[in-house]
Amino acid sequence: MNRCNNKTCSFLRSAEQAKRRKYENLDSSFIFVPFGVETLGPWGPEARALFKELSKRVIESTGDPRAGSYLGQRISLAIQRGNAASILGTVPRCGGFEDVLDFI
Repeated sequence: MNRCNNKTCSFLRSAEQAKRRKYENLDSSFIFVPFGVETLGPWGPEARALFKELSKRVIESTGDPRAGSYLGQRISLAIQRGNAASILGTVPRCGGFEDVLDFI
């Protein structure tokens, strides 16, 4: 969970605010927290706060002090898988995987 520079933090804050506005009419039985993450690493303020709270609860629940780290790793892997899917989605279908490696 990287800290962000002022420009990135500003962008992530505005993205989280825009997402909050988009879902402001969501039924009050839901808890909504925008989770802004820049694809190269930095997390928005609300994403960091939610992660810290979830990590604390997972550690308390499991008794494993590494549980918060595992949660962060899983989230990071999910983001990287999404990045890979986005990139591979732009590559034209080809005969084999070797063609993809030549393209990259």
